[in-house]
Amino acid sequence: MFKVWPIVQKRSFKTVPLAFAKYSADEQIKSNKPLIICHGLFGSKQNWRSLARSLSQSCQRDVYAIDARNHGESPHAHEHHYEAISHDILEFIQHHQLHQPILLGHSMGGKAMMYVALQQPELVSKLIVVDIAPVHSPLTREYHDHIRIMREIQSRRLTRQKEADDILKTVEPDVAVRQFLLTNLKKNKSDGVYQFRVPLTILENALGHLGEFRPKLKKKGVYQGPTLFITGDQSPFRKPFLRMPSLVPSYFPNATVVTVKEAGHWVQAEKPDEFLSLTTEFILQH
Repeated sequence: MFKVWPIVQKRSFKTVPLAFAKYSADEQIKSNKPLIICHGLFGSKQNWRSLARSLSQSCQRDVYAIDARNHGESPHAHEHHYEAISHDILEFIQHHQLHQPILLGHSMGGKAMMYVALQQPELVSKLIVVDIAPVHSPLTREYHDHIRIMREIQSRRLTRQKEADDILKTVEPDVAVRQFLLTNLKKNKSDGVYQFRVPLTILENALGHLGEFRPKLKKKGVYQGPTLFITGDQSPFRKPFLRMPSLVPSYFPNATVVTVKEAGHWVQAEKPDEFLSLTTEFILQH
């Protein structure tokens, strides 16, 4: 019988059932080890739709793109920290009876996937972490600015998305980042007013937790399985990999760190072909 036993038996939070999109490979030739993908802060499974579909075909396996708690179509919950997010993922693996999945996470999702692999290493066949290091590091000011301006947008009760973009421009000059943030803006059918689907107060209160890396483990946490870290050479999140070269091996002794040229924090969106090639090659390695 398939069973996942979480490391932390007594906890102050409840898990939530995660919304997901499944991309299926050919039943006759697919691997029995599926891939689970988790997005970063303010993201959703929809951001990974194209790559998830491509990975299901190139790697010949089922791919599950999930919405983390307080994101996308998943339920909202007051607790938003890595213990809670990782336990949601463990429950997802258990509920869907997924055999030794490969885990892939970007940024916030990357840290959550690291927690899962360190807490239950025997459940995870491989790990892919995108542009985040296993380190405690406070989030930069821009995340606080984004939530502040998103609150302002919400308070204005706007009826046109362009108005929201104009306000967002005051703190975020990058059009790609603005478009990403505005994927969370949804029009209320009853009055035509745009509101954010993510719970801004909960996420604002969680910003301090999301810079942490303090997995609660029974003993020294090490994940011995094959691990791939992908970072962008223009990303501010690359710095820990350069400053602390022994950091990754201390948790993930069988890890490889690959730097993608001319890429920032959203490596998968900025260099999708190279990202697909790197991940496919890693997944298909025996």
